[in-house]
Amino acid sequence: MLKYFFVFLFFLAHSCPEQDPPTTKIAYKFFVAGHVYGYPGESEENIGVHPPFKAKLDLLKNDQNLAFGVFTGDIVYNGSLAKEWDELDADIATINKPVYFAPGNHDIANSKKRALFTERYGPSYRSFMKNKDLFLILDPNLDKWNISGAQLDWLKKEVATKASKAENVFIFFHQILWWAKDNEYKNYPPNSPSGRAEEINFFSEIYPLFETLENNVYMFAGDTGVYERGIMYDKKDNITLIASGMGGRKQDNFIIVKVNKGKLVSFELIALNGDGINALGRLEDYEIP
Repeated sequence: MLKYFFVFLFFLAHSCPEQDPPTTKIAYKFFVAGHVYGYPGESEENIGVHPPFKAKLDLLKNDQNLAFGVFTGDIVYNGSLAKEWDELDADIATINKPVYFAPGNHDIANSKKRALFTERYGPSYRSFMKNKDLFLILDPNLDKWNISGAQLDWLKKEVATKASKAENVFIFFHQILWWAKDNEYKNYPPNSPSGRAEEINFFSEIYPLFETLENNVYMFAGDTGVYERGIMYDKKDNITLIASGMGGRKQDNFIIVKVNKGKLVSFELIALNGDGINALGRLEDYEIP
């Protein structure tokens, strides 16, 4: 009888299809793209998204696991021109997936631009939930790179009431808020420090809201990519800081974020130039020293 029992187990093991471990099954994906209008000198000829990015839109359209995307600012060159937003909307329509906007200074820096943006796309900061993950879109343009006043009150409430119910927390903004001339990120500057106050409250008020959470927190900034660097990655405890962008054709990229059913998060760094979409390697390869 013992011999037949082992024969049965052998048959059972080899006749049943292999099942992926739960932690490797993708629950959903989303993409993050920064500075999508591209290089300033080409903005007049290339209304809409940066041409190398436009060439990859079918990649996003055809990915059945991809749920949505986030543009992390400088979405258009001149945010006061309706025709630029019209062209952008036409590009997004080809993806056939929702795209959320974290506006940059080019998009929303003055009252005319802000009025047009909010008329077309609603509030400049917002939140939503996806598969038990919390998504927060911030607008540092309201107060010289600070998250303050009504926006700060709103953010504190969102974190207090929703983070404990979430698995992961994803945060998006345009400016590289962790950068300063004299801190550890000084060699990873933004495309432009335009509008930045001498002192901002990122490390004094915003970062502390998240470092005490039990969640893994991922912060994405999009004002990079026009010059030498278009990628930055830094992980400390539960918080991961990521800068990503395009325009300079040296490290032009966007990121596909994969969230597995075991709530694990991984990244695919998509190169817009060079030999294939993996030409830039892994996002983690760009961790700061």
